[in-house]
Amino acid sequence: MTSKDEQVRAVIAEQAGEWFVTNDEGPLATEDSAALVAWLKASPAHLGEFLGVSVVARDLREACVDPDSSIDTLIARARAEDETLVRSLWPRVSAAVFPSRRWLTAAVTLASLAVLSLGLSQLWSVRPASQVSMPASVPALHFATRHGQQLVQRLADSSVLHLNTDSSVTVRYSDTERLITLTSGQAVFEVAHEPQRAFRVLAGSAQVVAVGTRFDVRLTPEATLVTVVEGRVAVGLSATSAAIIQVGADQQLRVAAAEWPARPVAVDAERTTSWLRREIVFDHEPLEQVAAEFNRYAPKPIAITTPALRSLEISGVFATDDPDAFIAFLRSLKGVRVEVTEKEIRVSRE
Repeated sequence: MTSKDEQVRAVIAEQAGEWFVTNDEGPLATEDSAALVAWLKASPAHLGEFLGVSVVARDLREACVDPDSSIDTLIARARAEDETLVRSLWPRVSAAVFPSRRWLTAAVTLASLAVLSLGLSQLWSVRPASQVSMPASVPALHFATRHGQQLVQRLADSSVLHLNTDSSVTVRYSDTERLITLTSGQAVFEVAHEPQRAFRVLAGSAQVVAVGTRFDVRLTPEATLVTVVEGRVAVGLSATSAAIIQVGADQQLRVAAAEWPARPVAVDAERTTSWLRREIVFDHEPLEQVAAEFNRYAPKPIAITTPALRSLEISGVFATDDPDAFIAFLRSLKGVRVEVTEKEIRVSRE
């Protein structure tokens, strides 16, 4: 298993722990219940992790009753669990018959990341991909992030979705295609290879079709930016059958109906997708542009109150979740004054 796969599995395990605790504390509201069902149907990995958490919770409860149950015993038992036992647990999970114990919250989450990785999660990871049942069609799913938040989500076909701040997508899979609609923000798609079922992304005026590749799509008020990290995609206009443009690795295409057809330009795709590492990278770019990018993540927006400073060129690598470090950098610039108020960060001439 690669480090990327481990990262995705860790996220799924954390989500499974949160869902289990929420479900364990009492009957779910109708909306939450529907969300849990949709999450479980999204991928076999979701169901496996959720059932795994229930097994760990059971063992933890038994360990509290029987102090002779050592952690070694629990790990050995997790390794020995087979698929039959996992399936037999489903009625218990769906009926939510587990007694409420709030003190299990931290234990369940930690155990699902540690013990489960040694035991039940291997049932999914050690089997060849051809033996894992992948549903051809699942209900439409919606994923969204708030300001400053990011999300990693493995989809039903093993493609991976990375959502940036203030982003929203809808996922619809059928027997003939995998359709993703990006309605706001930015996303990176790591597409699982399926020649018989194309992966199509609709974003603003753009339509992107890929088979097996990795690419970034960002919606801006003026256009849609498509950046390819690996492989190749075909890009066209979503509303017409106009010219289709091929975009390769380390190329970016700006898609706007009034400017079509367009030509791909060479870019550093790793730099464009630096947000995946929670970084923003600038090389002699105007402070106005730097501030606009930083404002996508910062809890307080940067306001440049001296117009002459907007063209001041900035270079560096900045953490999107460390506004204090960026403020300190601005204060180190000669002739620049920074004032932090309750609502914004004001940048002006001294």
